[in-house]
Amino acid sequence: MNWDLLQGWLTYQANSPLLFTQKYFWIFFGLVMGGYSLVYKHTARRNIFLFLVSLFFYYKTSGFYFFILLFSTVVDFFIGRAIYKNKIKWQRQTFVALSVVVNLLVLGYFKYAYFVADFIHDLTGIEIAVQNTFALWTNKALGTNFIFEKILLPVGISFFTFQTISYSVDIYRGHIKPVKNILDFGFYVSFFPQLVAGPIVRASEFVPQIYAPYSLSKQQAGLGIFWILNGLLKKLFLADYLAVQFIDRVFDNPQLYSGFETLSALFGYSLQVYADFSGYTDVAIGIAMLLGFTLPKNFNSPYKASSVADFWRRWHLSLSTWLRDYLYIPLGGNREGSIASYLIVFIFFVFISLIVGSPILTLGLAVVFGGGFIAMRYSSVAARWVNTNINLMLTMVLGGLWHGSSWNFVTWGALNGVGLVIYKNWKKISPWADRSKWYNRAIGLALTLIFITFTRAWFRSPTWEGAIAILSKIPTDFGWSTAAEVVASNWKFYVVLVTGYLIHWIPSKYKGQMRQWVSNSSPYVLFL
Repeated sequence: MNWDLLQGWLTYQANSPLLFTQKYFWIFFGLVMGGYSLVYKHTARRNIFLFLVSLFFYYKTSGFYFFILLFSTVVDFFIGRAIYKNKIKWQRQTFVALSVVVNLLVLGYFKYAYFVADFIHDLTGIEIAVQNTFALWTNKALGTNFIFEKILLPVGISFFTFQTISYSVDIYRGHIKPVKNILDFGFYVSFFPQLVAGPIVRASEFVPQIYAPYSLSKQQAGLGIFWILNGLLKKLFLADYLAVQFIDRVFDNPQLYSGFETLSALFGYSLQVYADFSGYTDVAIGIAMLLGFTLPKNFNSPYKASSVADFWRRWHLSLSTWLRDYLYIPLGGNREGSIASYLIVFIFFVFISLIVGSPILTLGLAVVFGGGFIAMRYSSVAARWVNTNINLMLTMVLGGLWHGSSWNFVTWGALNGVGLVIYKNWKKISPWADRSKWYNRAIGLALTLIFITFTRAWFRSPTWEGAIAILSKIPTDFGWSTAAEVVASNWKFYVVLVTGYLIHWIPSKYKGQMRQWVSNSSPYVLFL
């Protein structure tokens, strides 16, 4: 027996994590299904088995960061029980607040430490040396050699922290009861198909399935295989191909390319990021289905959207609805403001003023802030309008920050927030609001795709300057004279790009018929 090979299989290898796109994952999944066939009829054994293999999967993906997953699991399991048992409102609120604070501190420390350090440096000039304190403490206590000079981002931390927060909040709201034991809760938090890239699964949707007997019909098996193959095709043959063939090199050095090429890269990236995200979640949905579990749909043909609001009802649904239910509505939704929303806006205004250092900007922000406050004080209509738009903007900005720890993601979220605010007010007076007419839908689809693609410049570019460079090339150096040559020399990229969009725009009823045909086919035929 090759012990080195076995050790490589059983221990964390930073250069080869378990990902859906690697053959080792499918060997792992085959072994999981083999073990699963021995325990699937017994619910408790099935859950324990899947919990253990999920922990192993996360260990192989993130190393000893799986202790963070265990910490979050233990904390929220006992907090959930405490919320349910306590009947005194302030005590229940205290436990909910504790869950939110602990999870956000964990997420903030590992994901936003460098962002906060840069923020403080820009604000005060103070340099903060960021290091992994937990790794340093462990090295001193146990004699280990974990890297402490920098903080590495644990894979999937943004997903499982949101899941554990929603669990505690839903118990507080009376939507669910606590799970029976900590192993079941650990299974819910760590379920490996969706742990790394989503979708975000709520306890109210998943926990009942934990206690249900295993069920998998022929049609479900066929559909599960379809989703797996569909996701892999999206990821490998669409997203990765577009990135490698054209998009990456344009975004890496936009100054070397014409406006036509940067525009092509932007529209290519819009398709790439969709195929990447939705490809992973399609695979997750398919794997979960073969294991007898149903995960929520995460994307609904977002580039068929005829407005920005419609787009966000189709894009990353598990995140969008999570932000709506656990952030937007608690902030006041479309009815009222909250102390938190006003405080965040005030801090943001102060920060922008201090960073820019412009007296004129500071005065302008003060006038806006003061004028808004006066209008809200004397007009209930103005108050509701301001509150609604503030809450919407904050939700989108924080949603942008959830995706990544940089000002580019904040800008991306803010731009989408502005787009939503403008659309909500424009649709009340728009002469083209009637979506029953095909040309209104077509115009809306085109404008929405252009706007969303424009904002992607900040989502994809590593720096603010890179995003500006990508966009500035379009009006200043479009390169009409060389456009045909660019298409000819990169014809494979453009064929895949156009084909990808055309497939995306196929009417949903035809896609549904295709899925139905596939689900009724033999699984053996599908694998062949």
